[in-house]
Amino acid sequence: MKQQILKINEVKQLQKNSDFNTMGIVIKVSTRRDRNDNIFWDLTISDQTGDLDGKAWGTASWWNHQGGDRFMIDPDNCGFRLEGLTVGLVGRVADFRDQLQYNFNEIYIVDQNKYPPIDFKRRSPINQDFLENTFKNLIAEISSEPIKNFLNAVFFKHGLWEKYKIWPAAFALHHAYTGGLLEHSVSVAIGARDIAKHYEEFKIPVDVDLIVAGALLHDIGKIEAYEADPVPTVQTQGNVIEHVALGYGMFVKFAALENLDKNLELALGHIILSHHGRREYGAPVLPETPEAFIVSSADDVDFKLSYWKMQMEASGYQNDVTEYLPMIERRLWRGISAK
Repeated sequence: MKQQILKINEVKQLQKNSDFNTMGIVIKVSTRRDRNDNIFWDLTISDQTGDLDGKAWGTASWWNHQGGDRFMIDPDNCGFRLEGLTVGLVGRVADFRDQLQYNFNEIYIVDQNKYPPIDFKRRSPINQDFLENTFKNLIAEISSEPIKNFLNAVFFKHGLWEKYKIWPAAFALHHAYTGGLLEHSVSVAIGARDIAKHYEEFKIPVDVDLIVAGALLHDIGKIEAYEADPVPTVQTQGNVIEHVALGYGMFVKFAALENLDKNLELALGHIILSHHGRREYGAPVLPETPEAFIVSSADDVDFKLSYWKMQMEASGYQNDVTEYLPMIERRLWRGISAK
């Protein structure tokens, strides 16, 4: 009897020693060697329900099923790029250091016309119409006409919107899916706006309009840093220049086109350049204004919460505490209420 093809979120609900059959887009393949110098591969696949990280050991079978004939391939010398292709996986859930590990025993490249990668493309879990309407409402609520006019020009007059609304916010780590940039930016803008209104009540002079604008603009460089088809990948300029600098360059160009007031240009440019908060995190400058503090903090919280969710989903919320995660310099705890 043929084994049922499971969604990735269903695979993550399986217990140790369970066998599985799944399909998805290859996000990443890395050739590695163990302590005995035996070759293996770290493999990440994705479908609409999430990402799955696993191991393909040296004994794994790699097959090409794209044509009429089935034949074995060497993943490191097959003559084409595996990333972005739809594959099927036969595997088993194992246990490694008290953590579930997914071992892929058979990997087969399927017919890309019959199983197009776009059908497996992960999208924001938040309703697209809600995100688009919320974004536009955030701009409409701005009382400063120069700021409102500038945002409308950047996103709608100059055509940024068509990419911005579908782009990923990363190629990994957080919001790395279609619509991720819009979801992340809207979330940061709402969070930053509400923090700003709180501190207004406590007599801290903050410009809420500037904060909302900075939050919506802070990651525009990701449009030039990443590519979105069929899966999020980093473009060359994203590696060698990075999205913060790319975004600032885009912003300066738009500011000149719209003859933006120089004080507004300085304040918004500072938010964009400082939003990573620390130089070791890629910020060319550190936040120096209340508006920059707030946007940077909201951005950091949104990233960490998204990363926490991704780590919990990766284990099916079954692991109490993750392994040490160098990216955020800590382990993550599931907590007492997460399910």
